[in-house]
Amino acid sequence: MDIKSYTIEELNALSQKIRDRILEVVSTNGGHLSSTLGATEIIVAMHAVFDATQDPFIFDVSHQAYAHKLLSGRWEAFTTLRRFEGLSGYTKPSESPSDYFVAGHSSTSISLGVGAAKAIALKGEQGHRLPVVLIGDGSMSAGMVYEALNELGDRKYPMVIILNDNEMSIAKPIGAISRILSSAMASPFYQRFKKRTEAFVDNFGEGARYLAKRLEESLKLITPGILFEEMGIEYIGPVDGHDLKSLIDILTTAKGMGKPVLIHVQTLKGKGYEIAEGKHEKWHGVAPFDLKSGMANSKSSLKSATQIYSESLMHHASINPKIVGVTAAMPSGTGLSALMDKYPDRFWDVAIAEQHAVTSMAALAKEGFKPFCTIYSTFLQRGFDQVIHDVCLMNLPVVFAIDRAGIVGEDGETHQGAFDVSFLRLIPNMTLCAPCDEVSFHAAMAFVVEHDAPCAIRYPRGAFMLEEPLSLAPFVLGRSQLIHEGEGEKLFIGYGNGVGRAVQTMTHLTGEKPALLDLRFVKPLDTVMLTHLAKRYTQWYVFSDSSAQGGVGSALLEWLNGAGLLQRITLKTFEYDDEFITHGNTTLVEASLGLLPTQLAQRIEG
Repeated sequence: MDIKSYTIEELNALSQKIRDRILEVVSTNGGHLSSTLGATEIIVAMHAVFDATQDPFIFDVSHQAYAHKLLSGRWEAFTTLRRFEGLSGYTKPSESPSDYFVAGHSSTSISLGVGAAKAIALKGEQGHRLPVVLIGDGSMSAGMVYEALNELGDRKYPMVIILNDNEMSIAKPIGAISRILSSAMASPFYQRFKKRTEAFVDNFGEGARYLAKRLEESLKLITPGILFEEMGIEYIGPVDGHDLKSLIDILTTAKGMGKPVLIHVQTLKGKGYEIAEGKHEKWHGVAPFDLKSGMANSKSSLKSATQIYSESLMHHASINPKIVGVTAAMPSGTGLSALMDKYPDRFWDVAIAEQHAVTSMAALAKEGFKPFCTIYSTFLQRGFDQVIHDVCLMNLPVVFAIDRAGIVGEDGETHQGAFDVSFLRLIPNMTLCAPCDEVSFHAAMAFVVEHDAPCAIRYPRGAFMLEEPLSLAPFVLGRSQLIHEGEGEKLFIGYGNGVGRAVQTMTHLTGEKPALLDLRFVKPLDTVMLTHLAKRYTQWYVFSDSSAQGGVGSALLEWLNGAGLLQRITLKTFEYDDEFITHGNTTLVEASLGLLPTQLAQRIEG
């Protein structure tokens, strides 16, 4: 959609039309709402000033990029947002040439912008292409942002960074003075004046240079941009992120400056949908809802694994003052909100800073506390080195509570919790366990609270597949649980939520009833039980919501080979193949992977 010739009135009308379209689709499909509504005018202004087919448009996280999708040829297809085989909820180059890069995790955008700027310089395309980055204030808490700004400020590549401040101000604007300075700093006149003043001062020695420097520093002290200016990046702002005329004027100015510019834009989350306006975390990502009331269309009556974890951790924290915990910008999603409310001095949200979260908990463990590091599986990937270097190397008793393990549905490739078993299993001193239902979750929590070494406990998004408990036995290090013996040669081995999948698969079998083992621990393995079962069952089937590469089946094959049993046992694993898993309704995604219980039963008997 070419909107460069639109008047301001037409652009404002378009912005409202975009908001209406977003509300229409998200209320039906679910998705990210408040941030994308708030960023609408920013994205409209970006498309009005720059060319998304030439200039790299780089959206941090990219959950706020719905308006961009609508402006780049996906208006009709937008009804398929987040649906299986439909549009992704994030930027995705395979969808459109206007999507420069895949995103789903935060704080990568400025690094990508610097890389793109380097490539543009090397290819001699400066003046024809310009990286344009849109990043939210929440993403500014991650260290990677400052690594990128550090180089950018030194090398001065032309680039425009739009900082969307939609929740908390980096620094509070100071009334009329701030607004006047912001607009003045953004004007072409001011930029020409600044360049001429610098040239003038260069001709008049150290005295004039000293006075000019003092004046500049005084101006910075009453504006929010001192940090960026001191890093060597031009700062403009704060700017009203819903004033299209100002946004277009400022972006046009920044486009011609030939150096790195950061534009600090302040917006209102949920803008245009009053129910969602403001700092309401629940409107960040939503399930389908009624537009008039804002109420969710449906809600599961089953208790989620996250809720079970939260309740269990609250119980243990109430009797053990040494238990502490951390989350990285996901207090509600991880169930830690209740603990932060009750024990604000013991449970912390450190914002989007998984590396810091892990390492800070390592120090608490060294000081004699029992830390619970509660992070989604996909986001723990960002703290991999810290798990190795700062926790496991010193054998510190940090518990990694891994939420959203397995397929998470509509968020797709960047958010599926597929890899935690694989990348944690290779680390010395690490213990890995998983519950399969509510009763076993409480048993697992009792174990990890007392375990005096690093350990990880994984559990799914939503409810467990098993609704009724299979065993009341406590968790014991490296001990599995044989649920029942089988009638033939088949042994079903379930890990975590995979136990429920194994049980459901059994109901669709027509032949002999297999034996069922709840593995409980993938590290260390219960070699005594496995040796016993290898004498009785020769066909092993593995059920685990994790990647097959380095996963549970791989662990069992390694052990079978070392024990000299590989020739006796045929092992088939129903873990995820070596590919990234698409987005969409979880049932449809699992069906596409052949992992529904009916499909697994056919594969076993067919």
